[in-house]
Amino acid sequence: MRRTAYLKGHGTLNDFIIIDDQHAMQDLTPDIVTAMCDRRGGIGADGVLRVVRAAHMPQWEGDPDLWFMDYRNADGSVAEMCGNGLRVFALHLLEQDWVAPGQFDIATRAGLRHVRGVPGELISVSMGRVRVGSASPAEDAPSESVEIVHADQRWPGTPVNVGNPHAVVFLDDTTRTSLDLSVAPRWDPADSFPDGVNVEFVTERAPGQLDMRVFERGSGETMSCGTGVVAAAAAHRERTGSGDVIEVHVPGGDLRVEFEGDEVWLTGPAVIVARGEFL
Repeated sequence: MRRTAYLKGHGTLNDFIIIDDQHAMQDLTPDIVTAMCDRRGGIGADGVLRVVRAAHMPQWEGDPDLWFMDYRNADGSVAEMCGNGLRVFALHLLEQDWVAPGQFDIATRAGLRHVRGVPGELISVSMGRVRVGSASPAEDAPSESVEIVHADQRWPGTPVNVGNPHAVVFLDDTTRTSLDLSVAPRWDPADSFPDGVNVEFVTERAPGQLDMRVFERGSGETMSCGTGVVAAAAAHRERTGSGDVIEVHVPGGDLRVEFEGDEVWLTGPAVIVARGEFL
């Protein structure tokens, strides 16, 4: 592989390698992505954000002039959506002057996503339609009940789709903080999530106030997960009747989820920290 220029950024310590590839000339195989994301032998990251014009993505049927967020998990697998990655992706476009400040759109595998800046140098991104109780974005009917299994423990899991699949588990604080998430959770029935699932372990501190840990498919435990935060907030709102603004604390920081009619917005920081060359 030729030398590849990259940038490194994060949103609440959910970190990403950014590769500019406007004309889709780079062949990002799973092996290459895994090597880049390796925290000892590579750059180190939870995933790779490839910046490409939507015209070069065969599955995209919308505006070909948009920028497309081609996201890969740390194991090289392709993911539909990443909320923290979307904010970092948006910040990169702004810093390169490839989009005008204010409001703009980004193409993703989960559909069109809107971006807007907010006071305090935070970025808000729309997360599309969120379906609580459904494992698939194409299903409105509730999924069958799911249990999340970890070590010798089982808990009910709430399926939530945020353009990608999630299962939210509500736990007390002691159980949540003591989980060994170096071990991947499983789910029962096993065919509930045929493409894998992100699992959120959530403690309700107060109405509209959550603490969360997450195990992301393809990456393991991460310091934050934007779509997981939205999934947790939506499940909490459905379960408790909480209001339209929910604050979620993750190990990497704090994020805000706002429900505006059918639109859900995720707000938080994003930062670019480095640039270099991968050999």
